[in-house]
Amino acid sequence: MVTSSLQSSLKYAYFPGCVAQGACRELYQSTGAIAEALGIELLELKKASCCGSGTFKEDSQLLEDTVNARNIALAEELNLPLLTHCSTCQGVIGHVDERLKHAQEENREYLQQVNGLLKQEGCSPYQGSTAVKHLLWVLVSDYGLDAIQKRVSRSLKGLKCAAFYGCYLLRGQEMAWENPHNPQSMENLFEAVGASPVYYRGRTQCCGWPISSYATTESFKMAGGHLQEAIASGADCLVTPCPLCHLNLDSRQPEVARVVEQPLGLPVLHLPQLVGLALGLSPQELGLERHVVSTEPVLEKLGLMNNEQLTINN
Repeated sequence: MVTSSLQSSLKYAYFPGCVAQGACRELYQSTGAIAEALGIELLELKKASCCGSGTFKEDSQLLEDTVNARNIALAEELNLPLLTHCSTCQGVIGHVDERLKHAQEENREYLQQVNGLLKQEGCSPYQGSTAVKHLLWVLVSDYGLDAIQKRVSRSLKGLKCAAFYGCYLLRGQEMAWENPHNPQSMENLFEAVGASPVYYRGRTQCCGWPISSYATTESFKMAGGHLQEAIASGADCLVTPCPLCHLNLDSRQPEVARVVEQPLGLPVLHLPQLVGLALGLSPQELGLERHVVSTEPVLEKLGLMNNEQLTINN
């Protein structure tokens, strides 16, 4: 397990992203809850803009780079690393950060063009002085698995969790944080908080969200296949570090079930919700009542539904 001596002084410029402040408000809620419980300070970037989810570059690479250079520059103003809890945001902003850092060495004219556009809008220039980090990486590497294990106050023993990493977290950047074909960070985190990891083929594949607007049936077949594999492998729940994956796998699961013509009903948790349960936080504090697919089977497995104060109504 990875350990860290920095837990008491962890501070980040927090980029919550769009989906966590809208359709997946429970992700925003649970991230704040576990950060407070672990003593991690988050300074929210209120002036940040949408990363574009990879769509800006379809019109203009310069547009994507400039918008996200501004987001990174906001973190640089605070002299802090940028933290996101969305694997799509991580992939997009992290890749822009890589590209612009390369430009500092190999294509300074392009970087000057980006910073020139930022200057026109009264924004600070991109300097390449910070890092872009997903919450998963912060928990595993900065806080440390041993330290998290010591903070566990509620047993998750017997809960079988299947990871769903999402594309951008594994393959969105040139320098992969871990093996994109056989990642282990989420499974290691599951074990650290007392849950049992479930392995299945689809855990590193696409959820289908990117094509859902124009190839809905194909998208839902992709999502349905992953859910069916996880269920067949014995999973009690799916856990994802990406709110866009959560939308396709949880919010649209009833529609997905109709497309694959099979009952599903597999709860899909956001990563900080699982961690929060292990830290002893209540289902209400973690927003577990907001899911489309009921999370009650997970709570029943953990013995929480017998406690009237912790009962939720999905």
